[in-house]
Amino acid sequence: MTFSPEPLAGLLQELDNEGYAFTTVTPATHARVLGRRRYEQARDLRDVFGWSMPFAADLLPSDILSLLEEGGALDRQGGTCRSLVRVSSLSGRLFLHSAYPTEEADSVFFGPDTYRFARFVEAQAEEIAPPRDLVDLGAGAGPGGISAAGLLEPERVTLLDINPTALALAEANAMAAGMDVETRVGGLDQVEGEIDLIIANPPFIADAQGRAYRDGGDMLGAGVSLDWARQALGRLSEGGTMLLYTGSPIIDGEDRLLSELAELAAETEAQLRYEEIDPDIFGEELDQPAYAEAGAERIAAVGIVLRR
Repeated sequence: MTFSPEPLAGLLQELDNEGYAFTTVTPATHARVLGRRRYEQARDLRDVFGWSMPFAADLLPSDILSLLEEGGALDRQGGTCRSLVRVSSLSGRLFLHSAYPTEEADSVFFGPDTYRFARFVEAQAEEIAPPRDLVDLGAGAGPGGISAAGLLEPERVTLLDINPTALALAEANAMAAGMDVETRVGGLDQVEGEIDLIIANPPFIADAQGRAYRDGGDMLGAGVSLDWARQALGRLSEGGTMLLYTGSPIIDGEDRLLSELAELAAETEAQLRYEEIDPDIFGEELDQPAYAEAGAERIAAVGIVLRR
């Protein structure tokens, strides 16, 4: 899917002028809400850009409809339209991401984890000196990096992701926030030199469909988090920090990600701080065969600080 950042940034500004606000919920909650309104069309901006409901073209102001179409995010089917993007509120800003449901391979996710990630970064920012370089690894649509940059005012902000669609939305989100950022397809190898601050919210679910925004690899989805932590410790400047928000499967009371990170920190002489932010998220995933066969009892949301 190809989006044009500039008109989509204009769309965010128009929605902000309209006083638009929306808090994005879990997919399960979203489905429940839509289930109650199954045969309805959108009635307002929140229905169009929040709940991803179909709408009649004359519902939207002409300038908003034009910007949506110019941005490559308008799907017309006969007399009915649908926005291919959602817009969510976070920390006083609006952010574009994929429309519901996020089933495509290049979907760009935003939800309750995004809010927890942002709150974790905001809380830790109080202890971090303004960095020269801030890198958001696996940035998606950029809410973490943009929010952190607003707090810390680094000299350079780089948003990295393997998904070009995500980075197109990240560019639009940064433009709308009035921020100058670099977006690059790939990982830390796309950034030269040492890095003062790396933040990340990697995928952490054992996803049978292998969707990039969701599949966290081995260790029941914790593998990518461990790998990114290892990469980051090899790139941080002296005194540099990684802020990692992720999920960890707990099996028979054991948090294997914590054990692996503690070992990694000891090997690299890094400081590790690890906290359980929420003891039980995405409980429905425990019904999936991978989790059931391993005897996983919960998935915990965790916040990790690694410092060289």
